[in-house]
Amino acid sequence: MAAVGAPGVVALERIVGALKMLLSPGGSDSSSLQNTKHDVLLDTLKSNLSALDEKFKKDPEWKELKNLQDVIASGAEWLQNSMDVTWSFTSQLLVLLLCLKQSMILLAANFQPSEPNPRTAEAAPVLSPDTLSISQQKTVQSALQFVVTLGICPFLLPGVGIPLRRRTEFGAVIQDIVSFSAAPSAVHRLYTSCIVLLDVAKHVSLGSLILSHHLGDIAAGLCQLGFCPMKKKDELAKPLKEGLKEEERTQARKALQSILDQVYQPLVVRELIILQGGPQQTCSDVKAVPSARTPAWLRRLCGQLLSERLMRPHGVQAVVRGILEGAGAGAAGGAGAEAVAADWRKCDMVAKILASCPQQSLSLEDYYQQICPQILDLLHIRDKLVARQFQRVATTTFLTMTREHPQLAMKHLLQPMLEPVHRCSSTTELSAKQELLPGTIVVKEEELSCCLEDVFKVFVVGNEPGAALLESLRPVLGIIFSLYCFTRQNVSPLRSFCQEILLWMLEKLERKAALAALKGLAGLDKSMPSLHPLCEFRAASQGSTMVTIKETTSDEDEVLYQKVASEQGQMEFLVDLLSQRQECGLAGDFFVCCLEELTQIAVEKKDKIPPSPISPTSLLALEEYQSFLIEEQENKLLLLQMVAILCERMSETVFTSITQVVEFVAATLKRACVSLTQEAESSVEAQTLSMSMGLVAAILGGAVQLKSSDFDVLKKLVPLLEEVSCTYPEPVIQELAADLRITICTHGAFSTDAVSVAAQATMKKKEPRGDKMEGQLHSKSQRSSETDVVQTHSGQQPLCGKASYTESSSAAPPMPPQVQEVPRQQCLLAKNTASNQSPIGTTLEQFQEVLLSAYDPEIPTRAAALRTLSCWIEQRTPQALRTQEKLLKVFLENMEHEDTFVYLSAIQGVALLADVYPEEILPSLLAQYGNSTNKLPPETRMKVGEALMRIVRALGPHHLMLEVLPASSLFTSVYPPFSHQSDFLKV
Repeated sequence: MAAVGAPGVVALERIVGALKMLLSPGGSDSSSLQNTKHDVLLDTLKSNLSALDEKFKKDPEWKELKNLQDVIASGAEWLQNSMDVTWSFTSQLLVLLLCLKQSMILLAANFQPSEPNPRTAEAAPVLSPDTLSISQQKTVQSALQFVVTLGICPFLLPGVGIPLRRRTEFGAVIQDIVSFSAAPSAVHRLYTSCIVLLDVAKHVSLGSLILSHHLGDIAAGLCQLGFCPMKKKDELAKPLKEGLKEEERTQARKALQSILDQVYQPLVVRELIILQGGPQQTCSDVKAVPSARTPAWLRRLCGQLLSERLMRPHGVQAVVRGILEGAGAGAAGGAGAEAVAADWRKCDMVAKILASCPQQSLSLEDYYQQICPQILDLLHIRDKLVARQFQRVATTTFLTMTREHPQLAMKHLLQPMLEPVHRCSSTTELSAKQELLPGTIVVKEEELSCCLEDVFKVFVVGNEPGAALLESLRPVLGIIFSLYCFTRQNVSPLRSFCQEILLWMLEKLERKAALAALKGLAGLDKSMPSLHPLCEFRAASQGSTMVTIKETTSDEDEVLYQKVASEQGQMEFLVDLLSQRQECGLAGDFFVCCLEELTQIAVEKKDKIPPSPISPTSLLALEEYQSFLIEEQENKLLLLQMVAILCERMSETVFTSITQVVEFVAATLKRACVSLTQEAESSVEAQTLSMSMGLVAAILGGAVQLKSSDFDVLKKLVPLLEEVSCTYPEPVIQELAADLRITICTHGAFSTDAVSVAAQATMKKKEPRGDKMEGQLHSKSQRSSETDVVQTHSGQQPLCGKASYTESSSAAPPMPPQVQEVPRQQCLLAKNTASNQSPIGTTLEQFQEVLLSAYDPEIPTRAAALRTLSCWIEQRTPQALRTQEKLLKVFLENMEHEDTFVYLSAIQGVALLADVYPEEILPSLLAQYGNSTNKLPPETRMKVGEALMRIVRALGPHHLMLEVLPASSLFTSVYPPFSHQSDFLKV
């Protein structure tokens, strides 16, 4: 208990009962109270004050409350009698709220909870005696509403806060019953109401009730009290003619700063925006009243206070939440399309605010230094309800800053975001302090995942390809591609991010830059930064990927194997990546670029000397020269491999426009002209040239619907076709090149029979396969396909479903005279063989025709004949089995041919023949392989060895012939005789 003379602890029920008596409607419900006239409202306030005074005088149970009220009233300097009933009513409410606060503090101080009994069942903890029930909270909330309505809102200047008339109709009534002429003055009433409410708010429970509902009105009053210029001549400032003392204005400023720092920051931001002149809600029951413009001093003050909120730790997130929360943010907000659109507009507005440097900042760079880390943090919000809006704000702000100040954005946004990837780049020196032990983590799993997710959100989702963004991502493109290749071989959540980033980058880059990037990704351009040679990607414990120091190995073969496998995999993955964006035409342009590189290689001299070595006799210069030559050879092999993979995986869809087809043909024609200049003409070059011109003939012959603009593109071929027609030694090629040039120049108005025949032959060849017109390249039978167009011009019929043609005798190798005239039955025989019809009934005439075709100078014809003979041997055709010696001779002679397709077909035929007659074939081959007197060329000997190895594998390790034959005869010239015959089986 309290000491004598001091107020005792008053029960909360008594104080709340006094508040309820003051707020009693006087026999009318709240709805009727809001609709009464001014005099009725004043009478109700007077009667409630009189009833409370009467209760204090007559009821002894209320004596303790009366004593506490007197003590608090005696210490309140602001309390004074007034002729205005509204202020008397407000003063009584403020005194009772102070009594409530005092009693709650004393009750909490005297509360000593009992020790829990461990033997009893666990129960809920005892509530503190200063806890208000739900009904009591409602009563206190009503009292606070009256204090704000009668003590703050009427005394705010026009344009400061939301006017009472724009809130409710009851507020309009209260605005008219307040007497501004009665003492105390308006400014002192406003000051008293704000300061006393803040005093009451020092208690935690009461503070949450006050600041959660009335922060805006209290902040508006304190802004007016502390910062409004006192203009006595201004009519709007007449209620403030009795100004505050400077100490009181200073206290108001401190109080404002205190509540702004203590309250939930998004709530502060929202209230300041409304106070600055943001959106204001009006009641539909009230007639539209034009609102006053926010004073300039208040707009400046709110802008300054908002900037201070922004510059605080986590200020960016507070500003974003303050604007977005409660305005459709998240999955629960904004059901309609208009609400969603408003959300996006609001997000863009927030981004514009964040990207603008406030005046309070020391400098633009200082502002970026403080804000940019917080913007990057917005990208990592995990709350699903607001993640989309926050990420849009962050992305838009990111892009706006990059567009307006690219250098600062590069320093404070892009570089920090891409730092984990730069850390493992080949252009970065690993820290000397860092232990470079195998397995040391260079980039953690979380860092790499976060980096790629951020890049995806900003670059791909933001989709604003500015110059600064593209330049920042280009140096790490090779590392991202290496990570993509790693994820293609493993299960990783980063694969989709890498793929989308790479595709976006290749699409947004200019075509020349995109082709250069593709060359770097394919390994053709070593200048592109890649993963550090000491680093490697490794699967992490959480299912993602990290970067570690890789283990070194001294096995040179293993290192070489890993390098070759890596290069092969990267090229295949790159082609797969290009196949997903075929519509943009990048794959076709890259293919043409590779062909032009091949032409450039053909132009260069074989012995290319590196630029100015230091000393020809220096060992260091010699080593550099050898390294240079090796690198040159590696680049050529990589280029050939890239072309082969493009042909194999994208042959049907590599070209998407007439322009690309024309560029492909132009590259082929240039290559042919270069070969003629260097006098290095070959059958392959001739076949490729014929194929390309056949493609042009098909375009001109109606394979596609040409427009006038297409002929402008085709005219690029006219100078090249003219050069071919004048310099190429083959008459058929000359004639076709001249005819094509005429047809292009006349826009198809004049076309010779040669062009029509070439076009029909090309289209007939493609129709059964369902090929498209643009750029059909078949990697497995490329040389045979290239020969088709040349053969059409000589008038022959197709063989095995493909058009075959003869070149002039000057370009053909020597052959038996009987093969000069190949009957038309050859086509029927080949067709029957290709359709897998039974060859049992093959006539002697047909057999002789195919046997003679095995010496045909045309590579496709010869290879087809060898394949037909092999098929007859495999199917045990009687005619083939009776002439085994002749067939062996044919196969052995064709094994000496330089074309791969021909000698591989011959090797297959020898292997099949040995499967039928191993006793006759194996000794003959072994004797030929091991004959030391008549040494074979190394290439032919390797081919015979290949045939022997195929036969050994086909016969099996336990075949009788392998046990009887002397194994040493196979390797006499290479290895010493074996001690056991089984050693041959091991080999």
